[in-house]
Amino acid sequence: MRLLHSSRADLLDYVTAQLATFFPDRASDSRPVLDKNLDEALTRLHRCINAVKMWKADEFDYLHSSQYTIFLYFLANTIWRNQDNERICTKLFYLNKALNGIDCFYKIKMPDVWFIGHSVGIVFADATYGNYLAVYQNSTVGKNHGAAPVLGEGVVLFPNSAIIGSCTIGPRTFLGQGQALIDQDTPGDCTVFSQGGKPVFRKPSRDLLTDYFRL
Repeated sequence: MRLLHSSRADLLDYVTAQLATFFPDRASDSRPVLDKNLDEALTRLHRCINAVKMWKADEFDYLHSSQYTIFLYFLANTIWRNQDNERICTKLFYLNKALNGIDCFYKIKMPDVWFIGHSVGIVFADATYGNYLAVYQNSTVGKNHGAAPVLGEGVVLFPNSAIIGSCTIGPRTFLGQGQALIDQDTPGDCTVFSQGGKPVFRKPSRDLLTDYFRL
């Protein structure tokens, strides 16, 4: 994968400098840990970028905020999986929150392929996420009394939508803007609207997922 505006060494310097700037605790152990896990994180990101239809394949731009948001998650999650270094992972999690306004904890198992339209205000609980997830600003996946949703493959959350609690969301469920599901399942292959305060499931006129991903 080609790194735009930077080399691998430049990217390593960049992330290291960001951590030192945002967390001036004078810790000197970040760079070796980042260096050890960077290639694996970039490999995971490469697969994701190549699957997103609106992004140019085989290119990563650290100045593309949505790509960088997903990169920071993959980097933190990779470090946690390989080394369980919670301090550095937490810094990367906070850095992502500070830069991009997203709450995506490093221990959460996000899908291999996902897309963020605008990261501001997105919250991901520790839930089950299927591949080909697309999420827009101010959307939430959250728990309700400890119960977490299960999202099938190809779920799209349009702005200000939410999936909360004990929900089993069928594949290719598209939540309309401002729609919320609380302890409510969906059949899949549907667009979710509300009517009289209750969710209504309608069969989409076309497969919206093809707007986002190379399927």
